[in-house]
Amino acid sequence: MDSEQTISVMQIFGILRKHIKAIWITTLVVFLASVFVTFFVMTPKYQATTEILVNRKLSAEMQGAQYQQVQADVQMISTYKDVITSPTVLKDVNKVVRDYPGYPGSMDSLKKSISISNQQNSQVFSVSVKAADAKTAAVIANKTAEVFKKKVVKMMSVNNVSIVSKATPDYSAVSPRKKLNLLVGLIAGIILGVGIALIREITDRTVTNESFLTDDLELTSLGIVSEIDDKEVKKRISRHQKRDVLVTDDAGDVEPRRRKRV
Repeated sequence: MDSEQTISVMQIFGILRKHIKAIWITTLVVFLASVFVTFFVMTPKYQATTEILVNRKLSAEMQGAQYQQVQADVQMISTYKDVITSPTVLKDVNKVVRDYPGYPGSMDSLKKSISISNQQNSQVFSVSVKAADAKTAAVIANKTAEVFKKKVVKMMSVNNVSIVSKATPDYSAVSPRKKLNLLVGLIAGIILGVGIALIREITDRTVTNESFLTDDLELTSLGIVSEIDDKEVKKRISRHQKRDVLVTDDAGDVEPRRRKRV
């Protein structure tokens, strides 16, 4: 007897059809859980961005070295990314924004809320801030750029930083992404439901048909005992009881006697 079990595509569809109710219930539960988490647990986040230009102005005598200076400014952006999120800068920013609504809560959280990005070979880099309040996000971004511009002159002894554009409040939340969360919850519910159905079917050792005994276990079938439902048993008992009648004998006593069948 081969111990390995193979399941065909038709058997898989049969299993899914058999457990379709459990699959739908699992999908609904997971989807409703994603709705609850998305709308009632997760805090909306708003993002504001300010852009900073790194460009040192050269005198007329040094215009020939302009290209080299541009490359040097581009390379300095990597250093400026570390400076802008350093305690030297964020300490002053934290003093200003800690009483604002939606404040991240601490210096570490403030640092995590700030992200810096720039395009390759570009002298402009962006400072983006996420916060629970749109106005607070804009204030943090602008204050971070202002403090950085002042600090970098003292720290690097150069004056090559300019604020290109200030951050403005954007009242469209960037997270949570509601549609994506709900779609993920729906797909996860279906996958989980199908997985549970397959596991239940594989681990179910109940004998459901005669072919399993004769083909898989190679046993000899001696017969089939049909199962009678409890309602059918009670119905048959009731039908037999109605056939009992009361008859009177010669002494006048009453005794139950079964009606003869014709």
